[in-house]
Amino acid sequence: MPANVTIQPSGHTFVLQDHETLLEGALREGYGLPYGCRSGACGTCKGQLVSGRVDLGEYQASALTSEDVAAGKALFCLTRALSDVVVEARMVVGVKDVVVRKLPVRVEAIDRINHDVAVLRLKLPATEKFNFLPGQYIDFLMPDGKRRSFSLASVPGENAMLELHIRHYPGGNFSRYVFEELKPRTILRIEGPLGTFFLREDSDKPIIFMAGATGFAPIKGIIEQALAQGVTRPMVLYWGARTLRDLYMAELAGSWQAAHSNFTFIPVLSEPLPEDHWPGRTGLVHEAILADFSDLSGYQVYACGAPVMVDAGQRSFTQTRGLPIEEFYSDPFTVSVDASKAAPVA
Repeated sequence: MPANVTIQPSGHTFVLQDHETLLEGALREGYGLPYGCRSGACGTCKGQLVSGRVDLGEYQASALTSEDVAAGKALFCLTRALSDVVVEARMVVGVKDVVVRKLPVRVEAIDRINHDVAVLRLKLPATEKFNFLPGQYIDFLMPDGKRRSFSLASVPGENAMLELHIRHYPGGNFSRYVFEELKPRTILRIEGPLGTFFLREDSDKPIIFMAGATGFAPIKGIIEQALAQGVTRPMVLYWGARTLRDLYMAELAGSWQAAHSNFTFIPVLSEPLPEDHWPGRTGLVHEAILADFSDLSGYQVYACGAPVMVDAGQRSFTQTRGLPIEEFYSDPFTVSVDASKAAPVA
């Protein structure tokens, strides 16, 4: 039976159909709830169940822990109502007018820019407009019915290409396909734009970006759009990688710093090689931020990369540096053996 859903503290209400998850119903009604993978892996859509009975669905314990369940939390991308429910969640402003569509795209170029990252450029149909917010992601719709999700590394614009950064993971069927079989002019099908990882433009707070490996991709799009629009807020990018060659677009980030006085680039290597002759920062990327900032109460943080990095950053920034939880925006991703990405990002 349909159920009534109330979102607090906004007070928005809608009727959830019996086949829908809480997230699906909210998005259908134009209410922007935070979300990422839509598969119970990333935890971005986690919110509080205030009252009512629900079916939590099948989720990954890393995204919804037993402590979360005991505290009444749920992943809205999987949760279905068994009665009228009241939930507590932050509303996302800016996504209401972004239309999710299914489109064919043509592979324009595949550039293997280092040992394990390829930049894939996709051309949209000339007669179709594809509006998105930098930082969002798309799904590839595979012939077997599966989906492969990748963050957009580009900015929207007339005749613009869609740019993706794809890392070659051992056992990843899609990344193996991209690196070994995919050819220019191949036609693929996508759905998007998806996700709520994008710059909140209604703030004047300084920004810290924390990227891990190809988590740089959506952050690249966000930064390029902000710089092109003349955003004057101070911005610092911390990009963490294992070795020097893993910073596959370090020159680009360095050029932003050279051209814009409000932008700073700080690369951090966790395992630099002797031949790297690395003179810069080492260790874990979130620890570099902790070392540089004793107080984050007046900042926004945008983090994209592996869940362990994102979780460590959120926990330490909010608990020891005063960052308001509502000013931490993230796009964690996971990888499975049969997919190059199981949840959105790069």
